[in-house]
Amino acid sequence: METALLGMSDVSKSFGATRALQGVSLEARGGEVLALIGENGAGKSTLMKILSGAVSPDSGQMHLAGQPYAPTGPHDARVAGVSMIYQELNLAPDLNVAENVMLGQEQSRLGFVRGAAQQERVRGALGMLGRADLPLDVPVRRLSVADQQVVEIARALASETKVIVFDEPTSSLTQHDVENLFRVIEKLKRSGIAVIYISHFLEEIRRIADRYTVLRDGAVAGSGQLAGTTESEIVALMVGRKVEELFPSVPHIAGEVVLSLAGLSGRKTPRDVSFELRRGEILGIAGLVGSGRTELLRCLLALDPVRRGRVRIGAIEPRSTPHARIHAGLGLVSEDRKGEGLAQRETIADNATYSRLTPYSRFGWLNLRARRAAVEDWMRRLNVKAHSAEQTVEQLSGGNQQKVALVRVLHQDADVLLLDEPTRGIDVGTKAEIYRLIASLAAEGKAVIFVSSYFAELLSVCDRVGVMARGTLREIRPAEQWTGSSILSCALGVEP
Repeated sequence: METALLGMSDVSKSFGATRALQGVSLEARGGEVLALIGENGAGKSTLMKILSGAVSPDSGQMHLAGQPYAPTGPHDARVAGVSMIYQELNLAPDLNVAENVMLGQEQSRLGFVRGAAQQERVRGALGMLGRADLPLDVPVRRLSVADQQVVEIARALASETKVIVFDEPTSSLTQHDVENLFRVIEKLKRSGIAVIYISHFLEEIRRIADRYTVLRDGAVAGSGQLAGTTESEIVALMVGRKVEELFPSVPHIAGEVVLSLAGLSGRKTPRDVSFELRRGEILGIAGLVGSGRTELLRCLLALDPVRRGRVRIGAIEPRSTPHARIHAGLGLVSEDRKGEGLAQRETIADNATYSRLTPYSRFGWLNLRARRAAVEDWMRRLNVKAHSAEQTVEQLSGGNQQKVALVRVLHQDADVLLLDEPTRGIDVGTKAEIYRLIASLAAEGKAVIFVSSYFAELLSVCDRVGVMARGTLREIRPAEQWTGSSILSCALGVEP
C-alpha cells in the first residue's frame, strides 16, 4: 500500500485551442485500487491515453516503478508494464484464447513459436484469475463477454503488468459476472498490482476502490481516501456544485392510451408481450442481460422481424417497417450508440435530423442554414457541449453523444420514446439532466419506455416498472410496489 508504482506529475495536454488536461498529478500504489472519477469530457480518457502511450503529453513527467516513464506507443507501454482493459474489449475474435493472451509477446526460438512454453504461461495467468478451466483452443468470439474480459486481463498478467486500468468494465456484464470481476480485482490487489478503476457507478467505486481522484474540466478537483467520504461530496467535486437531486422529478399525469401491444412475439424474443402505455407515463423495463428487453424495443420499431402480434399507436396500426413506425410516432435511442445509434463520422446536425428532414426540404433541396439553427436550439436545450452543430459526433464525449441521440428523437417529434439504456456510460451530473428531461417530456404528454439494468433509476424515475425474464414480460406494477431485490427475484424467475 505504500509503494507508488505509478506517478503522473503536472501533466498537460491541448488539442488546438482546447485544453484537455491542465497540470494533472496522481499516483497509483501497489496493492490498491484508485478510482478515477469525473464527468464525460473531464479529461479521464485523455489522461489514460497518455498513460497507455496512445497520446503524448505537452508537458509533465511520469514515473513507473521508480523509473522515468515516457512510452512511445501502446506496445511500449505494455512492455513497460501498463495494461488497459477497455469497455470495448480489444481482442482478435478468430484467434483462440492462448493466441490472444500471447499476442504481441509470443515466445519463439529460431523462428518457431514455443507452443508448450506459451501454454504453460497462459495457464499460469488464467490460474491467477481462478479460471484455469478456460479452454485454450477455443476462438474468443465463442466466449461470453465476461470470459473475453478474463482473456484480456490474462494477457496483461502474462506480460508481467505493474498497472492495470479498467475503463467502465461492468457496463456490459451481468450482475453475476460483475461479482466475478470484483473477485479478480481483489486478487490483482493481493498480488501487488496497482489498479486504476474508471466508472460512473459510485456504488461500485465505493465497494472496490481504496482511494479516489476526481477530474473536472481537465484538472484535479479533489482526491483522498474513500473511507469517510460521502457520495454527495464526490458528486459535488465532479460537477463543481452540490447536486441536490440525483433523481430529479417533474410532476406529470398519465392521459389516454397512446401505445398498445397484443401478443407481440419476435423470432426468439420477445414472447407474447401485451401492455398499454399512456401519454405522460414513464414505463420502466427491467431484466437481466438476454431477457429480451432490447429485442422488445427493436420489434416495436420493426427493426427485428415480428412473428405475430399487434402494435397500435394512437388510432392506427402501422405496417411493420421502421419508416411506418417512425411516421406513426415511435422514436428509438439504441443502447449501442456507436454501432447503430449514431453515425459517428457525420455531424451533429446530420445525426439530429436524419429521421426528419421535411422541415428543411423543398423541391429536393435542403435549407442548411435553417437546419443548423434548429439543431443549435436543441443543443442549447439539452446542454450539448460541442463547438458547433457541424462538429462530428465521434469527437464528442460519451455523455454528449447520448444527448445527440436524444436530440434526434426529440427533433423527430416522436410521441413514444423508446430509450434503451440511455444513461449507460455517462456521468452522474449528465444522468441527472437526462432524468429531468425524461420527466419533462412526460409532463408535455410524451410517453416513455425506459429500459435499464440500473434498478435504482427505474424505481426513482418511472411510474410503472415491468420485469422481463426469458423473453416474457412477467409483471408490471407501480414503481413504489417494487424493490431492487423483488425486481431481481422476478427477473430470475423466483417466486416471492
